[in-house]
Amino acid sequence: MTQSVSGHLLHRLTEWGVDRVFGYPGDGVNGLIAELGRVQRPRFVQSRHEEMSAFSAVGYAKFGGGLGVCLATSGPGGVHLLNGLYDAKLDHVPVLAIVGQTARSAMGGSYQQEIDLHSLFQDVASYVQTAMVPEQFPNVLDRAIRTALADRCPAVVIIPADLQEADYSPPAHAFKQVPSSRPGLAAPVVTAPDEEIARAAEVVDAGERVAVLVGQGARGAAAEVVELAETTRAGVAKALLGKDVLPDDLPFVTGSIGLLGTRPSWELMRDCDTLLIIGSNMPYSQYLPEFGKRAVQIDIDARMIGMRYPTEVNLVGDAAATLRRLLERVRSKRGHRPSERWRDTVEKGVRRWWEVMERQARVPADPVNPMLIFHELSERLPEDAIVAADSGSAANWYARQVRVRGRVRGSLSGTLATMGCAVPYAIGAKFAHPDRPAIALAGDGAMQMNGLAELLTIRRYAAEWDDPRLVVCVLHNNDLNQVTWELRAMGGSPKTPFSQDLPDVSYAAFAESVGLTGITVDDPADMGPAWDRALSASGPVVLDVHCDPDIPPIPPYVELDQLTDTAKALASGDPDRFGVMVKGMRTKLQEFLPGGG
Repeated sequence: MTQSVSGHLLHRLTEWGVDRVFGYPGDGVNGLIAELGRVQRPRFVQSRHEEMSAFSAVGYAKFGGGLGVCLATSGPGGVHLLNGLYDAKLDHVPVLAIVGQTARSAMGGSYQQEIDLHSLFQDVASYVQTAMVPEQFPNVLDRAIRTALADRCPAVVIIPADLQEADYSPPAHAFKQVPSSRPGLAAPVVTAPDEEIARAAEVVDAGERVAVLVGQGARGAAAEVVELAETTRAGVAKALLGKDVLPDDLPFVTGSIGLLGTRPSWELMRDCDTLLIIGSNMPYSQYLPEFGKRAVQIDIDARMIGMRYPTEVNLVGDAAATLRRLLERVRSKRGHRPSERWRDTVEKGVRRWWEVMERQARVPADPVNPMLIFHELSERLPEDAIVAADSGSAANWYARQVRVRGRVRGSLSGTLATMGCAVPYAIGAKFAHPDRPAIALAGDGAMQMNGLAELLTIRRYAAEWDDPRLVVCVLHNNDLNQVTWELRAMGGSPKTPFSQDLPDVSYAAFAESVGLTGITVDDPADMGPAWDRALSASGPVVLDVHCDPDIPPIPPYVELDQLTDTAKALASGDPDRFGVMVKGMRTKLQEFLPGGG
């Protein structure tokens, strides 16, 4: 019995271990959709929009640790994938996009939905190829998957509509035909040469005040990072994409770094004499130590190493394997009085920070302080939860207020910082781990952009998840709040309601209208009980929290020009100037009050 190209492709995907394809149908992929209907493997997950399919594939790959796959029709379907694929590219996530194209006989004829897909995808994907004959399979597909996994990037396979329905024939042992091998990719364990490891150990040994910065590249090296920190008496800061690398209940973990970071992380970088960067490409070098400190970097990607700080030694290799070899050479600083004093200072700063965070979360607001949302979640966060934060003010509070512990995983659009990713990330996470609770933290701007529609996707597939809990928490303030604060602090502009105000809608009522549970919170006293109810529910829940847009996202260190621009903006007639000034002063004051505030 003959097999179609679509049948072969789907079978090959299952051989690669692909069990979910996120997509949206269209006539450019009719052959693939029809075959999916017949074989039911991989399982097709229908999003409401192709961009959401790509984001779900990114979330599936980020939280599942493997390959995410998305499917779109020709023309507009391929265009819609682009933002999600750029998110994958910039955060180094392996995603395969399978895209339809007009029939081969019509290509080049300005046919309906025919666009130059190679030009469209050439910047976002490391591998883009259009299959023209059946014999190009399985090589085209296999090479795309291997490229995506090896380079941690998007890859795109384009299949004309008529080819999808053609009979499959494998490549022959013949001139100008390319075979392939069985599915699978075992990544090599790479470490730096011995002499470079020795140089790095010398730099670390010479330091008395060691700081470590970890990113997502250190996720498989958590035990080694902890051992290094204990051996050198270092403090450890985390880039946002590495927030879940180490739990926040370790006393030497200072939390997030950067504009959305913590004061202990800022002080760690300010006062250290030696820096070790592990698996991070955090771009904001102004939050790293002043140039001139001794520094070592470990990263698997030689193309990205040494870019953010003038490091003395660069070790290209797997983080865990490289750290194990480094630990064999590094001298213990236990009992070394300067290093012990340094560690004591770091730990004191961390304890103080979490006290300040609680006090700031309890600053009176109208009606709910947004920090209280995240503080109360942090107190109740299940130890196996998966947390997806959207871009915007939600990212601020996620970065500072959420304390990771246990097996909690968390992520966001770290480099692209695109809006609208949290809900589809959480959907992808639920398909990667159907037995774990997922939480999406989103602003009302992101929900109005695309999150509301994806509630329908959640309703459709929730019954398939072993653990039915998926909580979407909406920061309801009717303001594009992050941009409003950026206008004030970076542009010296007052809030511009014509661009910043959002139309009011009840997110809880919308959730109820599509068959989900909706909970409205407009009283601070109800915030904790609302989380309790949502996290113990028997199905998906939307938390609609009416929160105060005037609570400022104060950075760990406020620069003079930021203060000047904000003051200028408020003096220029900002409509919320009184609330911003009073609540900003109350919030900042918590850093200087003793004890209970």
